[in-house]
Amino acid sequence: MRTARTAAAVIAVIALAAGCSSSGGKDSEDKASGGGSGAGKAAGTPRLKIAMVTHSGEGDTFWDIVQSGAKAAAGKDNVDFLYSNDKEANGQAQLVQAAIDKKVDGIVVTLAKPEAMKDVLAKAEAAGIPVVTINSGAEFSKQFGALAHFGQDESVAGEAIGDELNKRGLKKAVCVIHEQGNVSLEQRCAGVKKTFDGSVENLNVDGTNAPASQSSIEAKLQATKGIDAVITLGAPIAAVAVKAKADAGSKAEIDTFDLNAEVVKRLKAKEVGFAVDQQPYLQGYEAIDMLWLYKNNGDVLGGGKTVLTGPAIVTEKDASQLEKYTARGTR
Repeated sequence: MRTARTAAAVIAVIALAAGCSSSGGKDSEDKASGGGSGAGKAAGTPRLKIAMVTHSGEGDTFWDIVQSGAKAAAGKDNVDFLYSNDKEANGQAQLVQAAIDKKVDGIVVTLAKPEAMKDVLAKAEAAGIPVVTINSGAEFSKQFGALAHFGQDESVAGEAIGDELNKRGLKKAVCVIHEQGNVSLEQRCAGVKKTFDGSVENLNVDGTNAPASQSSIEAKLQATKGIDAVITLGAPIAAVAVKAKADAGSKAEIDTFDLNAEVVKRLKAKEVGFAVDQQPYLQGYEAIDMLWLYKNNGDVLGGGKTVLTGPAIVTEKDASQLEKYTARGTR
């Protein structure tokens, strides 16, 4: 019921946003079909400056999709969108402080390592800057003064993986954590363990170093007999795991969280069994759009609860439909 109410709220917000735009009707629909470019006339509301600060590491295509959604909303809402990222917690906190110093009108932030963000978000609140959180650290969002959180429930997403592994008759899994200390990634693996009838062992790798990650996964597959499932927690690591599996001579199934064009390609080729989609485009789009709505109409989504953007299990059966979206960077 909560998911249904959330979906209805999101649809209502999109409708309101369209109604407040300075253009509409058939012309707007045609422009919107271009894949979220944000083309067309912006809203006739005062120009806003909104910063997004994430914990993304180099080369993580997930955040390209988040930015694609954010830029589309920014183009529609007459927003100057400022993006920055740092995989180190202290560096991310410093970037949030820099946004505060610029006197931005709103901040979107991830809470992968929440304790490092607590003090700086208190400074944003003291400065009267509204904050929305996305993707990670949902349970800390309200506590740290954020208006809303957009993302999936990571534990529930992990449980969905465990259930799917059971359906496939798999027995021994390794869960690959590509950023040590990221609370959301740990929650995903814990969720898998909760529902999977087989055994699960975590493996930490450096997600910003593809060759090293591949070597670590390959070594694990060679050293531990009986692994029949490798769960990766991000789309770029899925491709790495496919290569590691081949080099190790393993028959393990590769399954992953998140989508990109490469994962869809590998789903079609049956090199990846299934993926869990949390719709990062929506996370970026709704975060910017809600801050615009809050500044212009006092609107808040979620009622203090996470606005869910996932999870959804996708397989090779869904790949053909998803191809056109991943090709344009919106899924």
